[in-house]
Amino acid sequence: MSKNPLLKSFRFAIQGLTFAWSERNFKLHLMSMVLVLSLAAFCGVTSLEWALLIFCIVGVLSIELINTALEKTIDLLHPQQHPLAGMAKDLSAAAVFVFSIGAAIVGLLIFYPYFFN
Repeated sequence: MSKNPLLKSFRFAIQGLTFAWSERNFKLHLMSMVLVLSLAAFCGVTSLEWALLIFCIVGVLSIELINTALEKTIDLLHPQQHPLAGMAKDLSAAAVFVFSIGAAIVGLLIFYPYFFN
C-alpha cells in the first residue's frame, strides 16, 4: 500500500469508478458515450464539436456519480423511507435528467447537419 497521498486519492477514485460500473444507469450512460463517440468519429465532427460532446459526456457521467453518491449516503443515514430523503434522491436524479436533456439537445444540434443537410 502506497503512502503517497496523491496515489491514494487516485486509488479511491478508481474504486469509485469500479463501483459505478456496477450501477445500471452508469452503464447506460457509458453505452450512450460509446455510441456518441462512434457517431462523432463517423461524421468527422470539428474540434469544437468534439469538445462540446466530450464536455456533455463528462458532465452527465460526473452528475450520475454525484447522484449515486448522494443516494448511497441517504440510504446509509436514513435507511427507512422518509419523504425528505425521497425528495433529495428525486432532486438528485432530476439533476442527471436535466443535464442529459441538455446533452441530447447539444447532440442533435451537432449531428443534425451531418445527416439532414
